[in-house]
Amino acid sequence: MTDVVIAGIGQTEVGEHWDIGLRDLAYAAIHDALHDAGGLKPQALFVGNMLAPNLSRQAHLGALIADYAGLTGIEAVTVEAAGASGGAALRQGYLAIASGMVDVALIVGVEKFTDKIGSGVDEALATTSDSDFEAVQGITPTSQAALLMKRYMHEYAVPANGFANFALTAHANGVANKNAMFRKAIKPETYSKAEMVSDPLNMFDIAPNADGAAALVLTRRELVPSNWQSPLVKIAGSAASSDTLALHDRKDILYFDTAQISAGKAMKQAGVILDQINFFEYHDAFSIYAALQLEAVGFAIKGKGWRLAADGAISRTGKLPCATMGGMKARGFPGGASGVYQAVEAVTQLRGRAEANQIAGAKTALIQSLGGPASTAVSHILQRLD
Repeated sequence: MTDVVIAGIGQTEVGEHWDIGLRDLAYAAIHDALHDAGGLKPQALFVGNMLAPNLSRQAHLGALIADYAGLTGIEAVTVEAAGASGGAALRQGYLAIASGMVDVALIVGVEKFTDKIGSGVDEALATTSDSDFEAVQGITPTSQAALLMKRYMHEYAVPANGFANFALTAHANGVANKNAMFRKAIKPETYSKAEMVSDPLNMFDIAPNADGAAALVLTRRELVPSNWQSPLVKIAGSAASSDTLALHDRKDILYFDTAQISAGKAMKQAGVILDQINFFEYHDAFSIYAALQLEAVGFAIKGKGWRLAADGAISRTGKLPCATMGGMKARGFPGGASGVYQAVEAVTQLRGRAEANQIAGAKTALIQSLGGPASTAVSHILQRLD
C-alpha cells in the first residue's frame, strides 16, 4: 500500500474567540494548511465537529466551510463522534486517500463553544452521553468522569494528589506552545489547593472548553510536490473502535476497551511495538481518562496508570512523553477539533519543529481521540519519513 502522508498543517490559537465565527475559525486553519502543503488542491473535505448544531445553530458544515474556503464543487461532509470527531474525520480522510478514490484530502476540526454560555453548554455536552439513561438523570461528562475517578481511587488506593502530575506535566508543556490557551506552569501546591468542581475532580483535572480550528492536508507520497521542503510524516496506522454509549452497560467501567482495540490495530498495521513509540498524545479531557488510556494501550498495568504521571515518566524528558504541547488540559479542549490538533502537534514534533517542546529524536507517535468515556476511540500511528 502506498504511503499516506500529511503534507500540510494549520491551526488557530485555542481560546475564547467571541468575535470570530465558526466558518472564519475553520478558514484560518485551512488557509495555513493549504499554504503549508505547497499548492496541493483538495478533492474532498472532511470536517470534524461535535456540537455546532447545538451551540452554533449550524449543521451542514461540509458545504458551509467548503463554500467559505472557495472550494465549492468538492466532496464535503461532516464527521461526528463526540470528542473523537476530529480523529474520526482524520481516519475518513486517510481511508479516502489509501483507497485511491481521492488524491488530496483536507481535514478540518472546528468547534465554537462560546456561541453559547452557561447551562446551555452543559446541556449540549450531555447529548454525547446516553440520552435515555444518563443525560435524563442529570449526569454530565464532568460528573461521570468524577464518578470514574472516585471509583478508581478507591479500587487502587490512589492518594488524594495521585493525579496531580497529569496537570503539572500538561501545564509545563503548554508554556512554550503559542497556540495554547494556558501558557503558565503550575506548582504541586497550586494543584492541591485548587477548587473542587466535582469531587474528586478539581479544576486542574478538567480540560477547559475552548474555541479553535486545526487542519491537515493528506495525499499519497508520490503526489508530494518535487520542491517539498519539510520532512514528510506518514500515517503508518489508523484504527477506530466503539463500545457501549452508556457507561453502566460495560463489564468493567475502569477499562477502556476501545482504547486498547484501536491502538492495538493501529500499531499492528504500522508494525510497531510499544517500545518504539516516542511520545503519546492522549485524550486528557479529564485526568482519569489519561490514566485509563495509558493502561488500556499497555504502557501501564491495570491500576497503575496514575503512577506513570506520579513518577515523571510522562514528562518531556521521561520514558514516555505525553501531552507534549500541553494536551487538552493546557492547550484547551476544542471539542470535535481536538483530534486534529493532536495530529498537527504530533507532525510538528516529528518534523523537528516543536522548538522548546521538542522531543529529541522523535520518529514515531501515537495519537488517540476519545468520544465520551471511550465509547469511541480513534488511534493513529504517525511516523517521520527520512
